[in-house]
This record gives sequence, structure tokens and C-alpha cells, in this order.
Amino acid sequence: MEKRKFGKTGMETSLLGFGGFHLLEIEGQTAEELLNQYLDAGGNYIETAADYGDGESEIKVGRVMARRRDECVLATKCVKRTREGCRDSLDRSLRNLQTDHVDLLIMHAVGTKEELDTILGPEGAMEAVEEARQAGKVSHVGISMHGQPDVLIEALKRYPFDAVMTTINYYDRFNFPKIEDELIPLANEKGAAIILMKPLADGLLWRSASQAFRYAMSQPVSVVVTGMNTRDMLAEDLRYAESFTPMSEEEKEELYTKAEELGSYVCRQCGDCMPCPEGIDIPLIFTLEGWYDRQMRDGFVRNPADFALRDRLRFWFGNDKMARERYGQLAVKADACTECGDCMHCPYGIDIIHKLRIADYKLSGKKYY
Repeated sequence: MEKRKFGKTGMETSLLGFGGFHLLEIEGQTAEELLNQYLDAGGNYIETAADYGDGESEIKVGRVMARRRDECVLATKCVKRTREGCRDSLDRSLRNLQTDHVDLLIMHAVGTKEELDTILGPEGAMEAVEEARQAGKVSHVGISMHGQPDVLIEALKRYPFDAVMTTINYYDRFNFPKIEDELIPLANEKGAAIILMKPLADGLLWRSASQAFRYAMSQPVSVVVTGMNTRDMLAEDLRYAESFTPMSEEEKEELYTKAEELGSYVCRQCGDCMPCPEGIDIPLIFTLEGWYDRQMRDGFVRNPADFALRDRLRFWFGNDKMARERYGQLAVKADACTECGDCMHCPYGIDIIHKLRIADYKLSGKKYY
């Protein structure tokens, strides 16, 4: 399996990383079998978190680490923001993982600048991390969040994080365009490793797994992390990594055009709908809709299983309040549309006028559209 440099840390990681969240869904013996099979196949990045099942995932990983700790880059995550909380969380994680150190400790799901201020401030979590580094308990530190990446961008500007973990897939590429347009270049400039999570968009892309993994693996990232909780799933994901060939820009454009999940609703941010005679920034409004609910409630009738999946995932990242606040600050909102039709030539077949009505309904908090 291909190995990639893990930023400026001097470590190398396998293209496919093993995420620990879905170990909660299976018994310990099966979890051990999967982790061992992954390591046997040449995988070397295993990641879990203190709050995955209140330590359960770490304990399952730890039963393998007790024998094979030196064969992998081991990462865990901490949701505590203070020095004391982070110190206690890390010590518990080390006990769960049956090791005296982790290669990477990730400040997990840092969703607001207030949280970042606390982490980096006096008596914040980073003080505990620096103490742990001196004691040999932690080698490197990273930061993660879900969705809109402004906090991660700010974090990389304020502190020399060794790694950044973010959502990247061909669906959310258009909900959070700053990830690929700004965060990835900044991380590469800073020498921070990029950990790609959610290559299947939390399962939305499950029918298109092959092209979703190929798209993810084609990004300039160090490792693509995914949860694997069956032997068949692990074997399939290993196959994607072992047979990987980079996707060309032409192939990406074809994917953006033809992907069923993007369809004739998700805005590709091409800008062909502009300018608007009424001064509506149409791509920006559709970006805010992406922040709000990932453009998942689209007015199309689906079967109950597909509807339930999308309804579960639409607010998964918790960016909806931020989206409404930003929309409220716009001088010209979507309801200024006069339906003149100047925008109605989207190359992806989107009914711009109809979509503007839906976006305004979501972002303004109206009761119906």
C-alpha cells in the first residue's frame, strides 16, 4: 500500500487509515481481527478517540496495541479544552490503549473560535499537550472539526499544529469549498499533515464507494481515514487503496457533472448564474445553504431509507446556526429574486429560482416555501 509523508513530522502513513468510531458497533474479538488484518495488509495509521463510547473504542484498539504498538502510527482525540481536562483525558486514553505514548493527539471537533481561544489560552489544553510532549506521552498534536473550516484556518495561523483533520469528499466539496480552496493550501504551506475524514460523506456516497475513495485518495493529503466494521468492508477498502490511481482533473470535472448524489440540486459553485440584476450573490447563498444542511433537503421525493439517511445527516456538522447568522448579515437576500430568469442557464441543470426559494426558506427560518 502507498505510503505518504505525514507533514513535517518525519513519519509516513499508509494511504488508508483505520478509524475507530465504528468499532463501537462490533464485539471486541471482531474488532481485534479487523485491526490485525489491517496491520497485516500494510496499513499503519490507527485512530480512535476518548469519547468514542466513553473509552470503549480505545479499549478495543488497546488490546491490539498491547502486542503491535510499534507497527503503527497511533492517534487518539481529546474533547477537553482545559489543561486539567486534557491531561486527565490523555492519561485515561493511554491506559485504555495499553501504551505509554501516542504518536498524535488531536484536539477533537473544535467548532468555534471561542473553543480555540480556550485551548490555546492560559490553562488551556495545549499547556497539557506541551507537558505531555516533554514527558514523552505525545509526539505530535493535531486539530479537527467538521464542516465549515474557518476555525481550522485560524488555528493553523495561530499555532504550529502538526496535523489537521477535515471533511473531504466530492459531495461536501461544494458545501464547504474553503476546505479545498483555502485550508488544504494553507496546511501544505505550513507543513501540517492533512488527515482526510468522511470520504463517503458519512455514508451518503455508499453506492459510489469506488469513485468516492478514488476522489479522496487523489487529494494532497497524508491519509484517508474511514471506519471499517466488517471483513468484507475492510477487504474492499484495502482493495481501493492497493489499486489506487490518481484521478485527473478531467475525471473530477466529469464526476462533478454526472455524480448522482450531486444531481440537479447541489450547486457546483461555477458562477455561471452570475451576475444577478438584483445583486443577489447566488453562489454565496448556496454555500450558506451547504453550511446549513449540506444541501440535503432538496424537495425531491425519495424512498424512505434514502430520506431517513439524508435527514439524519443534514445537520450532522452543526453549522446551521452559523449559516443563519451569516445569511442575516447579507444586504441582499434570496427573497429579492424577481424571477427574471437571467440565471436560468445552469450547466448542471439546477433550477436556480426554485433553489433560491428553498435556500431562503431554510436560512431565514420561514415556516414554508
